Amino acid sequence: MADPQIDLEAIIRDDGRYPIDAFKFLHDGLDRAVRRRHGQTTPGKGHHVTGEEICLALRDLAIKRWGLLAPTVLTKWNIHATIDFGEMVYLMIDRGVWNKTPEDSVEDFRDIYDFHTAFGGAADFELKE
Repeated sequence: MADPQIDLEAIIRDDGRYPIDAFKFLHDGLDRAVRRRHGQTTPGKGHHVTGEEICLALRDLAIKRWGLLAPTVLTKWNIHATIDFGEMVYLMIDRGVWNKTPEDSVEDFRDIYDFHTAFGGAADFELKE
């Protein structure tokens, strides 16, 4: 569980690769992966999930929330492949917000699925500001 003194927004802003909304989505996906593996749980109780489980939960959540627009939303957030989810997770780990086991690696997130295939080969849509 994160130290209450950690400023998550400052960490995300200082890193600059992904917006705060992407991290909110990541947190929701992590919660979904934990519930899938461990059932209803109390947040912060150390229920481990793998990089693959997180990626699959994020895929399902993106499809549920945005349907055919899922790849467009993720692209707008600078998320182009599952390794981007790993980069986000490891930013939180490196800053002491989340924990990992000695067996975990950012590489656990690499090439879990192809976005084009995972999101049904959806047509590219452009989101206007």
